[in-house]
Amino acid sequence: MGQDHIRYDILAQDALRGVIRKVLSEVAATGRLPGEHHFFITFLTGAPGVRISQHLKSKYPEQMTIVIQHQFWEMKVTETTFEIGLSFSDVPEKLYIPFNAVRGFYDPSVNFELEFDVPLADSEELPAAEITAYPVAAEKPEEDGVAKPADGEEKKPGSVVSLDAFRKKQ
Repeated sequence: MGQDHIRYDILAQDALRGVIRKVLSEVAATGRLPGEHHFFITFLTGAPGVRISQHLKSKYPEQMTIVIQHQFWEMKVTETTFEIGLSFSDVPEKLYIPFNAVRGFYDPSVNFELEFDVPLADSEELPAAEITAYPVAAEKPEEDGVAKPADGEEKKPGSVVSLDAFRKKQ
């Protein structure tokens, strides 16, 4: 197979980030979410350009999932970033997040999900033959903008599933 000099993988991820940019731009313009739509956005807290409070950074040193649903303010979207005001345990916070720091976007109202290959802060990435499965269905939004386990369920970390387990043995 030939070498991909065009880098279709990067072009595809940029195009999909454009979907997030478009959706958030429309929400920023109207100041509200349409219908029952709401978003879980997971991003790397240590990625270049991310600006969050030291309190949130110490609580979420690698990555964080925010929920945009009922209460948010001052959402601004540019070509490369978005910023938003959210409340965490009744403390208002302003978050500034480059789209390149986003690892996942999920709208549970229509079961729409995007995942991105974003290297972890320590440059460790999963091998190409592995995928990460997030237990999104077991979470529900908390009033403070962060996902928490559904009632009576224990929060389970994401698990890594090797695709080799499903390959035909020869």
